[in-house]
Amino acid sequence: MFTFITEIIDQFGAFGVGLVMFLENVFPPIPSEVVMPLAGFQAAQGKVSLIAVFISGTIGAVAGAWLWYVLGLKIGRDRIRGFIDDHGAWLTLSPHDMDLAMDWFERHESMAVLFGRMVPGVRTLISVPAGLARMSLGRFLIYSTIGSMLWNAVLLAAGYLLQANYDAVGAYLDPVTNVLLAGLLAIYLYRVVRQFLRRRSASEG
Repeated sequence: MFTFITEIIDQFGAFGVGLVMFLENVFPPIPSEVVMPLAGFQAAQGKVSLIAVFISGTIGAVAGAWLWYVLGLKIGRDRIRGFIDDHGAWLTLSPHDMDLAMDWFERHESMAVLFGRMVPGVRTLISVPAGLARMSLGRFLIYSTIGSMLWNAVLLAAGYLLQANYDAVGAYLDPVTNVLLAGLLAIYLYRVVRQFLRRRSASEG
């Protein structure tokens, strides 16, 4: 993963940062916690403009978030609830889980998007309830952009300040990433099995 991200940024510069940040929001296993610090490190080396990667990374992140927002808007709450009712075991969700999540989101709409954009694992998913709740596109883009800018600024600064020490990251980041992905897969499979067992128990009861 680290090698892939490095090659994209090396080849395409600031545009590559925006592209990878877009992909990170569409395909969450690509971590922004790697992309933006690496971009900051390369800016410190004079390979790319710090301002350019900040702007490009933010545009890519917001574009990816907007895609999920549109998906939630087009699908609608009724259809997604029906899908969860039929196939929720594979998503480790129940209709009740969705109702609780939507109730919470509607109480904290703007702040949920703003701070959600700065929380790993939530950054992408927060866009879907925004679409399902039919949050206005203008407000969604404003709060999503502010949250993305703050998050990217922190990560860029970290990479910029690390400078020469950042070369050591690649040596251990790939195996750590692989272990984390394997752990996430194990947790997912456990939750899927538990959901199926609960459904079987409910149907037998």
